[in-house]
Amino acid sequence: MWFKMINENFICENCGFEVTKHPEGSARNHCPNCLYSKHLDQDFPGDRASDCGGIMQPVGIDHKKNKWNMIRHRCIKCKKEILNKVAPDDNFLDFVKKVNKM
Repeated sequence: MWFKMINENFICENCGFEVTKHPEGSARNHCPNCLYSKHLDQDFPGDRASDCGGIMQPVGIDHKKNKWNMIRHRCIKCKKEILNKVAPDDNFLDFVKKVNKM
């Protein structure tokens, strides 16, 4: 199956941050400032095939052997959960501290 992964600039709908393309060329799918996302992908990262369009809240942290740290996002609208790889420019340390206080 061939697909084109979309890496694009956008304005975060949660905090208004001007998000630039992923620094490593992957599909940028969350804000590096607040880590919120938008429910755009359906079956795989970058497919942009979801019709939901809800805001996805960062709700947890996971770790995958080959992908390292992952952010667990849950859609506020439809409740779907998706894991997203942490980008090198993410404000991940502050999120880890916040999660550990919960």
